[in-house]
Amino acid sequence: QVRLVESGGGLVQAGGSLRLSCAASGRTFISNYVMGWFRQAPGKEREFVAFINWTGGITHYADSVKGRFTISRDNAKNMGYLEMNSLNSEDTAVYYCAADLKYYRETYYLAGKYEAWGQGTQVTVSS
Repeated sequence: QVRLVESGGGLVQAGGSLRLSCAASGRTFISNYVMGWFRQAPGKEREFVAFINWTGGITHYADSVKGRFTISRDNAKNMGYLEMNSLNSEDTAVYYCAADLKYYRETYYLAGKYEAWGQGTQVTVSS
C-alpha cells in the first residue's frame, strides 16, 4: 500500500498563493494510483478539491476552486502537487492528499473511494 505525506501548508494572506506537495512511498509506485486532494474546515465535512488520473491527462476540480487551483503530479519523483492561487478565507482548512488504484468517473469526488490518505497539512488564509 502507498503511504502519503503532505507538506507546504502554512499561513498566507488573502490573495496569496501556496503549493502543497504530496510525497508517496511504499512498495508500489504512485504511477499506479489516481490522486485526489480534499480539505476539511473546522466543523465541516471533508470536501473534494481536485483529482488527477494516473498520467495527468484527466483532472477534475470542485467549482469553488476551479480557475484558482491546479493539480499536477510527477510520477518519476513519486510526487503530487496542488498549486493554490488567489486564496481567500474560505480556503482555510486542513488539506489531505489521497490515492486509489481505480478511477470511476462517477465517484472520484467521494472521500470514501480512496484507500490511502496522508495526515493532512494546515492552510490558513488571513483576511
